[in-house]
Amino acid sequence: MDRITVTIAPERDRTRMLAMSGPDEVLRAVLGPATETHPRAAATLLEGLSLWQQQPLSVVLCVGERSGGSELGLCDALGFGLRSVHYEVGVVVDHPRSRVRLGGLGDFRALRRLAGEVGR
Repeated sequence: MDRITVTIAPERDRTRMLAMSGPDEVLRAVLGPATETHPRAAATLLEGLSLWQQQPLSVVLCVGERSGGSELGLCDALGFGLRSVHYEVGVVVDHPRSRVRLGGLGDFRALRRLAGEVGR
């Protein structure tokens, strides 16, 4: 079983999430804005997904010019991703010059591309 990679992109008016196991999509979601969520919402969601899949998750937090990702509570005070028994967070900066505009709910190419940048 491939390790699951969850890519999260907080935006001004929504938060996009894509979970993949190897080349296969396991979950995709468009959630409300991160600024309006409970402080533990993202961690609890990731812990639940980890328990459901019975394995720790690799999480890619995409930060950009409008969001540093800190509102999700997945980074420490210095901006480094957190680690727990259920998940490990890597932070990727989404530069405006390389950004691929995401379309409707069905287009997650940009998140797939950013997920591949973790570990480089």
